[in-house]
Amino acid sequence: MSRVLFVCLHNAGRSQMSEALFSSAAEGRHEGRSAGTEPAQGVHPEVIEAMREAGIDLSDRIPRLLERSDVEWADLVVTMGCGDSCPYIPGKRYLDWELEDPAGRPLEEVRATRDEIERRTAALLSELDSAAGSD
Repeated sequence: MSRVLFVCLHNAGRSQMSEALFSSAAEGRHEGRSAGTEPAQGVHPEVIEAMREAGIDLSDRIPRLLERSDVEWADLVVTMGCGDSCPYIPGKRYLDWELEDPAGRPLEEVRATRDEIERRTAALLSELDSAAGSD
């Protein structure tokens, strides 16, 4: 089982969608968590709507501050737009996903971001499942 941490600036869009899509598709095979370096007050409404359309309810999610313990917990850290404010711990695997921040974007663009995240999380899960099978 791998533990994946999804990090963006406000933990109100990209990282929330990524963790939710990853955890849903992983079905308990791997664990996901999300956080932000400067958490917002709430998840963006357009993100809640786009995810609701995909059958995932984020309306009760509260953005949370990234802590060093989150990075220590993770086997893999996926960053999205948090730049140098993401803590770096040697020996951890890092991926950077360049994704448009969905804040204030039209719903069609947020859907496109959601679909791209879904594609990336599916590919990541396939990779993690293959690695787990070779252990």
